[in-house]
Amino acid sequence: MPKFVLNGEEIEFKPGQTIIEAARDYGITIPHFCWHPSLSVSGNCRVCLVEVEKMPKLVIACSTLAAEGMVVHTESERTIEARNAVMEFLLINHPLDCPICDEAGECKLQDYAYQHGVGESRFIEEKVHKDKRVLLGPYVMFDAERCISCSRCIRFCEEIAKDPELTFVQRGDRVTIVTYPGEQMDNPYSLNTTDICPVGALTNRDFRFKARVWEMSATKSICTGCSRGCNIEIWVRNNEILRLTPRYNPDVNGYWMCDHGRIDTFKFVNADDRVDGPHVRREGKLVKAGWDEAYSAAVSELKSFAKDEIAFLGSPHATCEDNFMLAKFARSVIGSKKIGFMRKEDASFGDDILRKNDVTPNTLGTEIIFDSYLKPTLNFNGILEAINNGKIKALFVMEEDLAANNSEIENILTKLDLLIICAVNFNKTTALADVVFPAAAYAEKNGTMVNFDGIIQRLKPAVATLELDRALDGMAMSRLDKFGTHYDRWAQGKKRDARSSWKIIAALASVMGQKMKYDMAEKVFEEMAASIDVFKGLDYDKIGESGTKIKFEPAAASK
Repeated sequence: MPKFVLNGEEIEFKPGQTIIEAARDYGITIPHFCWHPSLSVSGNCRVCLVEVEKMPKLVIACSTLAAEGMVVHTESERTIEARNAVMEFLLINHPLDCPICDEAGECKLQDYAYQHGVGESRFIEEKVHKDKRVLLGPYVMFDAERCISCSRCIRFCEEIAKDPELTFVQRGDRVTIVTYPGEQMDNPYSLNTTDICPVGALTNRDFRFKARVWEMSATKSICTGCSRGCNIEIWVRNNEILRLTPRYNPDVNGYWMCDHGRIDTFKFVNADDRVDGPHVRREGKLVKAGWDEAYSAAVSELKSFAKDEIAFLGSPHATCEDNFMLAKFARSVIGSKKIGFMRKEDASFGDDILRKNDVTPNTLGTEIIFDSYLKPTLNFNGILEAINNGKIKALFVMEEDLAANNSEIENILTKLDLLIICAVNFNKTTALADVVFPAAAYAEKNGTMVNFDGIIQRLKPAVATLELDRALDGMAMSRLDKFGTHYDRWAQGKKRDARSSWKIIAALASVMGQKMKYDMAEKVFEEMAASIDVFKGLDYDKIGESGTKIKFEPAAASK
């Protein structure tokens, strides 16, 4: 590979790489605003100026190709002097309102002003004032005074979202960003511009003024909005999710995520309609009960049915561990192979960027577990038909609202003699249930999911439940690290009395006389990996933070 000298060290670069790209690969960050690795080069901020020997002028690292034998200085006296001058120029008309800006703590301008600014301004005239609180679209608000005209948002809409909506107008210090006439910034990926905006010019209306970045914990996880499984960070304050942001994974979602995943996939975790502890039906009404009472009620009812009269429905919203435990309970405890799950496709949702028509996060993982471990004798539709015909009288449903927007299924469920549900929120299906167990949401538990492309990925708890809080109390620090989150922040805020579905099912098995001793989701995964060929050799460490690809050939369709 060709080489050039960067700050006195000889480094390799790939033909066609720019100086800033080669430096980044080597671990050296050259200051920049307008450059982004997934966008075209615009070269308009000038902060990335570097000195190249034998060139008469400083050059911008974002658009200058690296060349064999080139000698580059990113910290020379000329470079630093020019960088400081550019920063002074950018700050002339900037409002310098860091104390009230949502970007504080994540702002490149703030960081570079500290690192490369002179500390005071020579500009004493009135700053140029521009429009503030401009609604560019349903999710994005614009503050023109903070904008440094890097054009990242314009290029993103055109190149990534494939929907040109923004442009520059005016010139000089009057330049600003507007939507095209008759347009608004409403593409399905618009909120990515708030991530890549290097200042506080573009802000998320849903998150605006809710918290400072240093007040929140950030936990690595995955989006559950569709089968893509975008890598995300869950931002939590006082045990409440306040925002989701994309996490870079070149094999899954790159740098991006859609607005639906960002806005619509976490609010049910914070909602007031969460199932707040176990409930059992008494005199026609669901009433709150203790865990032992709910376990006993469910088991005593299940024992009154023949195994052929009991069926199970898992969920592609639940983790692999949850679905594996349900399959094991059906096979080993009840002796039933009547298990299925509801598939959810939305032909209007998918696109050719990230979004998939399969709007559940773990369809493939659920299919693998059921087909490989249990080999069901009935699928979802077959189970509904058997209930309708009176052949199935008891149903265990895990993390699925079957009756939502479907009166036909709702009518079929009323024919059951027993309906047991693990649910995150109260819904139309829990209203029909005889026993309801409070299931932990995806942001409250450890586990794995398999996306549409066969990449198995990790979930980690970002929000504490009472069960998790008790489990962490007194746990060794080495084991606490496995939770991958700021457990010291969990002391504050409301904690819900919910448990992972796999743990609820394991407890039911124990009450029925078959001990399933698992203290962590990791132990469930270990047994799953030992039982199902496509997961063999895997563990949580090998899956890591970016996931790993598995190979799976779907079995023949069940009857």
